[in-house]
Amino acid sequence: MKSINVFTKFAKGAQPLIVDDGECVIYTRVSTKEQADGNLSLETQKKACDLYALKQEYKVLSCFGGTYESAASDERKEFKRMIEFCKKHKKGNLKIIVYSLDRFSRTGDNAIWLSRQLRDLGILIMSVTQPIDTKNPAGVLQQNILFLFSQYDNDLRRLKAIEGMKERLLRGEWPGHAPIGYDHVTTNGEKTIVINEKGKLLRKAFLWKANEGISMVEILGRLKSHGLKLTKQAISKALINPFYCGILSHSFLKGEVIEGKHEKLISKEIFLKANEEKSKSAHGFRWNALNEELPLKLFIKCESCKENLRGYIVKSKNLYYYKCDNGSKCSCNVSAKKLHELFETILSEITLPEKYIDLFQLQLRKLFTTINTDREENAKQYKTRLTELEQKIENLEERFIEEKSIRSYTRNLRISSAGRK
Repeated sequence: MKSINVFTKFAKGAQPLIVDDGECVIYTRVSTKEQADGNLSLETQKKACDLYALKQEYKVLSCFGGTYESAASDERKEFKRMIEFCKKHKKGNLKIIVYSLDRFSRTGDNAIWLSRQLRDLGILIMSVTQPIDTKNPAGVLQQNILFLFSQYDNDLRRLKAIEGMKERLLRGEWPGHAPIGYDHVTTNGEKTIVINEKGKLLRKAFLWKANEGISMVEILGRLKSHGLKLTKQAISKALINPFYCGILSHSFLKGEVIEGKHEKLISKEIFLKANEEKSKSAHGFRWNALNEELPLKLFIKCESCKENLRGYIVKSKNLYYYKCDNGSKCSCNVSAKKLHELFETILSEITLPEKYIDLFQLQLRKLFTTINTDREENAKQYKTRLTELEQKIENLEERFIEEKSIRSYTRNLRISSAGRK
């Protein structure tokens, strides 16, 4: 009987032999631009990681990071570039060296999921200051606990920052970046929010809307002529922001408003009047598909190219014309007055037997109702959809501003704590 070893070719579950080439990548980061510019942390991290790789006799394939990226999200440019590089590494047994695990990620459960995906590819996360052997379940558990503690620490900082921002709001102080038209200035160590040159022009926009009721398009045109270029979304958002009349409104206040201590751009009466005028035409203009001076547009077609005729006015002569809707491909252009007269002549030659008049009127009413019902329903759907999109944009902008304010407030807390130490 031959040795049992001859049957190993029929064995199941055999794992391919992966040779540990001792290769690694290094990832460093700080959370904010200020830390990247004025802090030696990046240099310290890189030096420690290089020394660790040298002691372990690892070959450094590449270095990633070296900049500011918040670990509260794994959607980071340098971080994603590193992960993609590691996943494309064909040999396996690659190491990601970080100074500490919170430099890798502070996303808790998502960091745990990602580290497992990497381990399945033979990629290990190794911390210089937290040496853990993740080749066994106990080491994996310890690393996961540290990931969760990093997220917990982040959540505590966020909560502390939010509470601090709420307190400032309740005192009438704006905790974040002021809206367009204001600047942050520091006088004798005290920070204040003051109106700048853009604010003075925005004051005109409120007055134009309140006193003249002009459209948003007209307001944008006037502001542009004064040297201030804004988008329609920006001016619309400004006109509904009570900050300009001295009122603080913030999601942290949960539906309440507070009298602010900052300088008012306009009075409360002007703000309310401007918004009353704005509500009359939600988007600053009103499109009307029908025009009494051009009743035949989109009804009559061009004799040559069979496209619909559209209308326009020559303002210098105050005369209306119809022209082909086929652009430069057709030169059809006719006086509205002549076309109307011709149409009236054609209508005068059409007669309807008296017995069909009631039936014809009934059919016209049904057709009119059907067409206008569809138009109203479509307009309602478009308006609802537009409102939803505008709300999403506003929510995203608020989240961006809040996160930026929280990071700024947290950074100030760290600086003040370091100063007390």
